[in-house]
Amino acid sequence: MKASKFTDAQKAFILKQGEDGMTVAEICRKAGISQATYHNWKKKYGGMGTDQLKELKRLQKENEHLRKAVSDLTLDKLILAEAAKGKLLSPARRRACIDRVRAELNVSERRACRVLRQHRSTQRRIPVGRPDEEWLLADMIELTRQYGRYGYRRIAALLRDAGWHVNDKRVERLWRREGLKVPMKQPKKGRLWLNAGSCVRLRPEHRYHVWSYDFVHCRTDDGKAFRTLNIIDEYSRECLAIRVDRKLNSGNVIDVLSDLFILRGIPSFIRSDNGPEFVAQAVQDWIKAVGAKTAYIEPGSPWENGYCESFNARFHDEFLNGEIFYSLREAQILIEEWRKHYNTKRPHSALGYRPPAPETIVQMDQRPIMH
Repeated sequence: MKASKFTDAQKAFILKQGEDGMTVAEICRKAGISQATYHNWKKKYGGMGTDQLKELKRLQKENEHLRKAVSDLTLDKLILAEAAKGKLLSPARRRACIDRVRAELNVSERRACRVLRQHRSTQRRIPVGRPDEEWLLADMIELTRQYGRYGYRRIAALLRDAGWHVNDKRVERLWRREGLKVPMKQPKKGRLWLNAGSCVRLRPEHRYHVWSYDFVHCRTDDGKAFRTLNIIDEYSRECLAIRVDRKLNSGNVIDVLSDLFILRGIPSFIRSDNGPEFVAQAVQDWIKAVGAKTAYIEPGSPWENGYCESFNARFHDEFLNGEIFYSLREAQILIEEWRKHYNTKRPHSALGYRPPAPETIVQMDQRPIMH
């Protein structure tokens, strides 16, 4: 009989024979064990009875269970610490996290799924996109390449205009997966002084109620400066005109307004800052003579002309910052093309992601309005 096959009671009986005066050699011969085994038993269990040996075995097993539990808890803590680098709100993120944990800590899939609460069937499932996702992604990338400063909401609106039946969430998911763009930092806003001409106190109520205009500066490739006079209808957000020239003064302001008044009619108010071209007496007298009113903002408060300033920011960000103009004529042609695109194609967030003046109504709207 092998030494490992002896029960606790048999070991206690053999050791008790030695206490009764029997020699070690005789005990080992009768039990069929070596003297080394006998001395190991005596060293480990000497002086113990059967009940004491059973209690020792029970304590040893309990100690092993406790050690295993502590080891399991430590490993679970390591898994959670490895996964705590981001929120696991979706099965896809949990799937990626479990793969990383298994690679880093060399744990089983069962263990990682149990700790991170991911069903193993979900972990093993390979996501299959919709059949049209490849074509949708290709169209998204093409629109993003064409309109590099648009966010996913405007891209989604353009996709819907092109015939795709997609919502913003699906476009956002593909947008984030492809890493197309990081949103711009929100600029700080100053406190409104609420002048009489402010866009807060004088709000547009209908088309041709309030127009606003402002200058934007840029340069051609040879370093020479040119200016643009941007005029918009604040209610419809339509860009009515952009005059481009090396120099623009109060006379040019009157010329552009004259053409617009003949084509579109006369607005109730014209909002602007206090630039010399706008506060010139000739401009004020002419506007008053045709039956419109001026609405000047507080000096040094461009946010009070918020509609036009917002348009100027889009004009810079989406067009001027991405173009090189080799001549003034080229700038005039390209800027006019962008103005038409802005009015008829570009989705505007304030209009429910619709363009300010779609092509279907442009022709109907090109008529003077009598006041």
